[in-house]
Amino acid sequence: MKHWIAFWNILIKDMRAYYLKPPNISWGLIFPISWAAMFFIRSGTSLESVLSILPGVIAVSILFGTTSMLAVTITFEKKNRSFDRLLLSPIPIWLLMLAKTSGAIFFGILNAFVPVVIAAVLTDLSSVVWSLLVPGIVLIALVSTFLGLFIAVSVSEVFEAQTFSNFFRFPMIFLCGLFIPVASLPIYLRPLSYILPLTYGVDILQGAIRSNNMLAFPLSFGLVLLFCIGLFLMSLRNVYRKWIQ
Repeated sequence: MKHWIAFWNILIKDMRAYYLKPPNISWGLIFPISWAAMFFIRSGTSLESVLSILPGVIAVSILFGTTSMLAVTITFEKKNRSFDRLLLSPIPIWLLMLAKTSGAIFFGILNAFVPVVIAAVLTDLSSVVWSLLVPGIVLIALVSTFLGLFIAVSVSEVFEAQTFSNFFRFPMIFLCGLFIPVASLPIYLRPLSYILPLTYGVDILQGAIRSNNMLAFPLSFGLVLLFCIGLFLMSLRNVYRKWIQ
């Protein structure tokens, strides 16, 4: 029970210190609103137009929201040695890292529903399978957060984390089926798409919103979960190797 009290206190501290600050709240809202408005205005407000770009806008909002915040909350604290005090606390490292990432996961999920709300205002979303969309959003938030965690614990400076994040984020926009279907990519680029976790998360969203998923839902959900576990374990390995030993 004490471990979970510590988990909750770390989460609340991060929310107050980082996520609930006015600049972060405004950025967290303005970014997905800007993305959604830009694509919806460009493509039109017809049902087909909105549904065609909604999965990509949701995924981009989650990806940038989660990875950007972790570059600050972990890299900045490690640089200023305030994270060292947390490493000395009587809480398992895995639970500590979950506590540090929970705020980003929540932030990513919140970002995801901004374009959903905008789309609901513009058109009818009655065809959306919410029982698939909501778990898909949560999984994308998890895998994006753990990708951000892996990046944050692999570098020592905030600007390095941001640069390293862009190395993954921008190729994902073009390779993971957000706005360009994977089947439409040149054949020599498709193998890159299939080794990126966001490809399978977007496929879930495509199936939930437009019923045109490439893979069966259990397979996509399972693959995203495997990526989540793998990224989290690699992050823990880096923490033990670089920060503890």
